[in-house]
Amino acid sequence: MTATGVAEQEQAVLEWVPKELFVGGRWRAAEGNETFPVLDPATGETIARVADAQVQDGMAALGAAAEAQQEWAAFAPRERGEILRRAFEAIAAKADDLALLMTLEMGKSVAESRAEISYAAEFFRWFAEEAVRVHGRYMVNTTGKGRLMTMRQPVGPCVFVTPWNFPTAMGTRKIAPAVAAGCTMVVKPAQKTPLSMLALAKILEQAGLPPGVLNIVTASRSGAIVEPLLKDPRTRKLSFTGSTEVGRRLIEQSAEQVLRVSMELGGNAPFLVFEDADLDAAVDGAMLAKMRNVGEACTAANRFHVQESVAEEFASRLAERMGSLKVGRGTEKGVDVGPLIDEDQRSKVRELVEDAVSRGARTLVGGHPLGERGYFYEPTVLADVPPDARVLGEEIFGPVAPVASFSTEEEALAAANMTEFGLVAYVYTRDLQRAIRVCEGIETGMVGLNQGVVSNPAAPFGGVKQSGFGREGGFEGIGEYLETKYVALGV
Repeated sequence: MTATGVAEQEQAVLEWVPKELFVGGRWRAAEGNETFPVLDPATGETIARVADAQVQDGMAALGAAAEAQQEWAAFAPRERGEILRRAFEAIAAKADDLALLMTLEMGKSVAESRAEISYAAEFFRWFAEEAVRVHGRYMVNTTGKGRLMTMRQPVGPCVFVTPWNFPTAMGTRKIAPAVAAGCTMVVKPAQKTPLSMLALAKILEQAGLPPGVLNIVTASRSGAIVEPLLKDPRTRKLSFTGSTEVGRRLIEQSAEQVLRVSMELGGNAPFLVFEDADLDAAVDGAMLAKMRNVGEACTAANRFHVQESVAEEFASRLAERMGSLKVGRGTEKGVDVGPLIDEDQRSKVRELVEDAVSRGARTLVGGHPLGERGYFYEPTVLADVPPDARVLGEEIFGPVAPVASFSTEEEALAAANMTEFGLVAYVYTRDLQRAIRVCEGIETGMVGLNQGVVSNPAAPFGGVKQSGFGREGGFEGIGEYLETKYVALGV
């Protein structure tokens, strides 16, 4: 395709997406017709302007959700499931356009965006099937007198705050179980990547989702919009994906109404490689765990702890693979690594690398920002990283792999657990007994054992410690949107 053809394709995709708020089943401008820009992180240029919601807009969205709640809760479960199924099919049919849209606003390669679209759509298919499997129980009282009955009912109107790094999947992972359970919702997508969520709303509208069930408020000031929603008695639940720092503030705000809360917060994922591991498989897994989404993922392997006898070989192999990756605008053919989301993020990555090197770490490959336009950073591998380096203690959110060594299994576990975070860990070993010991001893909500990807719509996603609480996906995911009511029957 010619350069002109590519530009026309990009423009067509951008024009297809609504740029307004979606409130009560209607697309409309924000109060005062305010808008804010959406930037391409590969160039820093504005690609669109979207409605900038004001406090009144957020409250109108909550009002629409509250008004629709009772009728939506009474919808037949099969009908709710069919809406999700139709949306799943629509996403699959439009996957190429949705992937291109995501790349334009977020930066990841089109191939990575396609993978996210497929992953995101799967939540709609999974919860389309779960919608008809919500059930309670009936039993004879232990005394023999009377009966016990439980029923599961929708929590009620929800507020969702989604991040910029997986702008479609983090939406479907919340929206799908809420729809299946019979909850209405207000979604506040990230300021940097609102277009993917607006596209998702258009697809759900076309799939037959009733007005008011899903409401989208795009805004440049997240706190100003979200806080009043959390303090309004009509809101019953908050689900947030983002940093631990922001999550703490939202938990505090949620306390006023004692909201049901689900939090998927920061990570500092350890990647443990023992001397008996298959090193080829470990390097393959490391590339997946580190470089998915340019490293801008809460599940990204943040620090590599490798047993002394194989540490040098592992780091060398990883550096060779990282150095072969092609960096560029995500829309270009053959690009593996796109830009970081903005200059602030690139500066943080640069600072962490410089700090590690100043403390004695060796740079095996990369180590520098790239280009004059956009927010690119070289894929980087650091060896001999000392324990006091910031890069081992802070979430990197970039294409940097710091490698440190350990001598014993006890050392490895201690290093893995020496963090306030506990989202995911990766473990490579061919010793079954060691694998079980380490999986039991590691303080995380998820473990990838001899594999570098854990995310799966059929599995419960979530962490422990300051990585949050609650689970998304799997059989457990719909339970976050259901209350249990107990009825004592005099029989």
